[in-house]
Amino acid sequence: MELFSNEKFQLNLKRPLAIFDLETTGIDFVKDRIVEISVIRIDPDNTRTQVTMRVNPTIPIPIESSTIHGIYDEDVVLSPKFADVAKELFDLLDPCDLAGFNSNRFDIPLILEEFIRVGLWMDIESRNLIDVHRIYTLMEKRDLTTAYKFYCDKEIVNAHSAAADTEATMEVLFAQLQKYEDLKNDMRFLHDFSNDERYLDSGRRFIYQNGKPSFNFGKHKGKSIEAVLKEEPSYYNWMLNGDFPEHTKQKLREIKGALGKLVGK
Repeated sequence: MELFSNEKFQLNLKRPLAIFDLETTGIDFVKDRIVEISVIRIDPDNTRTQVTMRVNPTIPIPIESSTIHGIYDEDVVLSPKFADVAKELFDLLDPCDLAGFNSNRFDIPLILEEFIRVGLWMDIESRNLIDVHRIYTLMEKRDLTTAYKFYCDKEIVNAHSAAADTEATMEVLFAQLQKYEDLKNDMRFLHDFSNDERYLDSGRRFIYQNGKPSFNFGKHKGKSIEAVLKEEPSYYNWMLNGDFPEHTKQKLREIKGALGKLVGK
């Protein structure tokens, strides 16, 4: 089979698609911070803009993380803090559908937390979220390096740098769309295909069930938020004061506000 050409392949886009990757201080998306981000934004006319930047995380980078992505404290000590570049990144991403490799479980939740910390709220309910890793595991059941070799017959040069991983993710997505006839070159289709459930928050604590926002964890799993807040109003404050992602807490505030008089103050 002749390999595809990045320059020739065209995505069917109704709005921009941002493919991005994060290198971070660790894997806890609530507590850890970004040290490098790379974004390839593809507009509906298929023109591309790439932005890569390092960020001072303001906390020490554990050696275990540095040995993976090659970024050490001294490499980012003079880099801007996230608050310094947040608006630029927000404006780049805000009109876009989002794609990445395992992005629905890590990159998107983490960047949402970073935005919230500086007072920026990015709505994810209205956009398509395409997880290339999810497509890969559904189609082939396997990491990015292996996927790149499998789909593109190439080795990633400088793996675990945000730019190299973002470019590899883009090429894998393009190759997947050409390899599988069942995959449609349509962002809504890819969103539905690569998301097993429609979560309302980055922490995956809330989902739609029977048409209502409902809990997806704990003793109230499966119950609507409306019913729980009527039966146990204190559960609201327990969550707001608990160790939950800020995005989860904000969604709970929004849902409670929308319910209005039904759940009381």
